[in-house]
Amino acid sequence: MNQELRRKLRRITDILWAGGVTNPVTYIEQISYLIYLKLLDEEESNRELKARLLGAKANGNGELLFPEEAEHYRWSKWRFKSGTDLRDFVRDQVFPYMASLVKEEPQIAEYFRDAVLEITDPNVLKQVVDEIDGIDFAKLGTDVKGDIFEYLLTHLGQSALNGQFRTPRQIRTMMVEMVDPDLGDTIYDPACGTGGFLIDAVQYILAKYSSESTEDPIYGAEWLENKARAMGLIGENEDIDKIDLPRRQEIFRKIKEQIPTLQTYRKGPGEKIPDWGLLEHSIYGIDVSHQMMRIAMMNLVLHGIRHAMVKRANTLSEMGGLSEEDLNRRYKVILSNPPFAGVLPKESIRKDLPTNSKKSELLFLGVMMEALAPGGRCAVVVPEGLLFGSTKAHITLRRKLVEDYQLLAVVSLPAGVFKPYAGVKTGVLVFRRPVSMADHKPSIKNAKVWFYEVRADGFDPDKIQGGGRPETPERNDIPDLLAKWKQYKASDFTNPPGVEAGTLLEPGSEEPRSWWATIETIADNDYNLAAGRYKPQIAEKAPDEDPAELIREVLAIERKITEGLEKLLKEIES
Repeated sequence: MNQELRRKLRRITDILWAGGVTNPVTYIEQISYLIYLKLLDEEESNRELKARLLGAKANGNGELLFPEEAEHYRWSKWRFKSGTDLRDFVRDQVFPYMASLVKEEPQIAEYFRDAVLEITDPNVLKQVVDEIDGIDFAKLGTDVKGDIFEYLLTHLGQSALNGQFRTPRQIRTMMVEMVDPDLGDTIYDPACGTGGFLIDAVQYILAKYSSESTEDPIYGAEWLENKARAMGLIGENEDIDKIDLPRRQEIFRKIKEQIPTLQTYRKGPGEKIPDWGLLEHSIYGIDVSHQMMRIAMMNLVLHGIRHAMVKRANTLSEMGGLSEEDLNRRYKVILSNPPFAGVLPKESIRKDLPTNSKKSELLFLGVMMEALAPGGRCAVVVPEGLLFGSTKAHITLRRKLVEDYQLLAVVSLPAGVFKPYAGVKTGVLVFRRPVSMADHKPSIKNAKVWFYEVRADGFDPDKIQGGGRPETPERNDIPDLLAKWKQYKASDFTNPPGVEAGTLLEPGSEEPRSWWATIETIADNDYNLAAGRYKPQIAEKAPDEDPAELIREVLAIERKITEGLEKLLKEIES
């Protein structure tokens, strides 16, 4: 995404802010409506071209999206309007038409169902339409279109309205790499929010199936450009996005030499994917908010995933809008950071979950355990209280997780990882569902659980600047965690790195970051999964002084105390 495109997006958000649309969730939703309408117009042009070339209508239903009687609803037909004529036409005619396409385009209809145009000032709407009209999405690569929406979503980082905020990229990237999604895996997030985990999983798969992939920092292109300029690797007016791939890779190599702990992720076009439809139809997401569902869907569309199964529903509720198919579906990969604080009425909770708690964090973990397919992998963010809570519901669910599943890792995250929105201490659970319980049960006694304590995550734990924490790439334990995870995985998760829980380390040893405990040890501790419970201790260094000399010094002190007390006694008696 070049600087001109960034400036255009900045202008759009500035126009909306000045026009009174100040809630980031709302203005991202409003922009997504307009982008979708522009994309559909470009798609219609494609269909028309194919129809002319092939002598037939181009979409799967044998009809164009905007047949002749509905052609006036196309972006290209109404974008020249202005004033109240523009606002009223989009609000009262275009939106209802899109919502009516239930049979022809059910996903589009769902997207615009109950959609409300909240840009009420006609002049503001006209300015935004003109800016978006200047973006030719058809000529942009999928990665650039994805970057457009990622840029808009950074504005959510400045707000935690209604509890909505994005899981930081460094945590998402870590979790995706740990579960290692592949083409053909069904991928699910039961509380998908803006779709960040689903997007990262897709990008991870695309990079796997690319002849050439690029390595990018988690901090984004602007950070890379500024760092390269500060190191004198590019000129003052050079645009990092316009530099050819070999030179860009050389620039990145030099930056990594200076910052070995720089956390990165890989991107690629995925040209080796044999069946794009297989990838598209393997993505599933649910969110209770209609706004979030729309934003997630648009995020996926702009990343090239047009037919993901994203829907609005309450995944915890018996009456939450889930179909029988939804309830019975099992997924190979689950990634999520569900909301922690909710409590549901007992009557509303699904009856098929492996917990009778009303706490949302236990219910969401139960949902994921139940929805995981045999052989499937799950990584989920949980509040630390879930790891050591002493209620019957906490202990029962942890026992089931440890004994009926293969708990691979417990990652302890820094307290400030979700600042400034939440200060709650969290961890990440990574587990698999056994392919066969008959094989799993005999091996459970010898199983081990790996613990890793992330003390730094690449961002300052104390400072807040511009709605987020400043980057500290030189202080990040996550690359070390992922390197050790690869070793662990190579042993088929039988030999976790680090030392055993309860080990007393030699005096002067480095404070351990990782260790492991047997299932038997965990069971003896009421299935407590808090990493600190099992952390090895470092023995104190024995004093260098001669023990006999220390005893003499203590005796001398004792004599002085005795003499003082005898003197005091004589004074009292006299």
